[in-house]
Amino acid sequence: MYKELLDEIFKAYPMYHKVGSAAYKEGLENIEALMDIVGNPERRLKAVHIAGTNGKGSVAHLIASYCQERGLKTGLFTSPHLVDFRERIRIDGKMIPEEDVLDFFRLFKPRFDTLDPSFFEMTTALAFYYFAQQEVDVAIIEVGLGGRLDCTNVLHPLLSIITNITLEHTKLLGDTIAKIAFEKAGIIKADTPVVIGEFHPESFPVFTDIANQRNAPLFLAEENYTVAGDLADCTVLDFEGKVLYEHLHMPIVGEYQRKNLATFLQAVEVFEQLWPTDKDVLRPAVEHVVKNTGLCGRWQVLRRNPLTLCDVGHNPGGLALTMRQLEAMPCRQLRMVFGMVNDKDVDHIIPLLPKKALYYVCRSNNERAIPSSQLAEQLSKHGLDCRTFDTVADAFAAAEHDCSPDDILFVGGSCFVVGDLLEELGH
Repeated sequence: MYKELLDEIFKAYPMYHKVGSAAYKEGLENIEALMDIVGNPERRLKAVHIAGTNGKGSVAHLIASYCQERGLKTGLFTSPHLVDFRERIRIDGKMIPEEDVLDFFRLFKPRFDTLDPSFFEMTTALAFYYFAQQEVDVAIIEVGLGGRLDCTNVLHPLLSIITNITLEHTKLLGDTIAKIAFEKAGIIKADTPVVIGEFHPESFPVFTDIANQRNAPLFLAEENYTVAGDLADCTVLDFEGKVLYEHLHMPIVGEYQRKNLATFLQAVEVFEQLWPTDKDVLRPAVEHVVKNTGLCGRWQVLRRNPLTLCDVGHNPGGLALTMRQLEAMPCRQLRMVFGMVNDKDVDHIIPLLPKKALYYVCRSNNERAIPSSQLAEQLSKHGLDCRTFDTVADAFAAAEHDCSPDDILFVGGSCFVVGDLLEELGH
């Protein structure tokens, strides 16, 4: 019954991650109507609202882990899912039960259909309703796309966070950093503190202007926190250089997590001003984030011999750090199982890719995925060594077969490539 319902929903309602901008609905009128139907649960949630180009999912999981370690009943709403739709909606790390999904759609779907909602609008309504029904203490909510017109923006949170800004979804959000920053800044609410993860000369003035207009206290994470050393055994320093934590073991050691960790630290500082505690749970929150929240697909180690990694980074801002880190790792041969979707800026991404790697180019099981032959042709024009495969599973099997113990095998380019692989491996 659950699978049949899910198939029906996937077919009936446009999903951005399947069909792209055709599924994007601009404006909050629809979600406000949906919230009215389900009893306005957004008004009952104490929430942390997180936007940004890169890192918002990791920061959301870190904050959820922190809240769980404090003993708070914690809802977590993220997107997209990698394997199971229910990954998007969790309480204390546990996915929403299938029966709760069924009950929700049995109860509300006939009234929803009159509004012709998008898939994400429906999912947001489900998440907020479920969290309110389960009386969570706090809900950690990741923006779907943008901020100002994203349907999660019906919230009035305790704290807003904007991780960073790079060019993304330019057809929908604008073709400059400043225009995109304006859209992300839409989550800044009156008299509500906002944490900005990274300084950028084009985006930061936008954030400060809007925060000042709305009397929202603004905190810049990278100004106040530094994460030094190897992420697996790092040191946290404050703005004066004072050591706050030593030998902090970050379980996800993608180099970009350094910025996410600083953003998280700043968010915790502000959160504790709003909701004081005498517990110092930051260390277990970081070190237990995977176990507490089910975080996966971020520099995730799948196997040790040969070292096999996957990462969901898919835009130039995220891939630049990941590719730089991969290139710096010693190995006999770097092998890349790689695929992309058609709304990404391939021309800006290809120059970031390691030149000495061997590419096993594949097409994920997604309507927007670039055919492997087409993507391989573009990679080859830049001198990259490619083989093509029809599926992620085929590409991964071939790459594994070719690997020596001292090779590195990386899977990425798209969250859907990673999702296909994790499903294939039973993760």
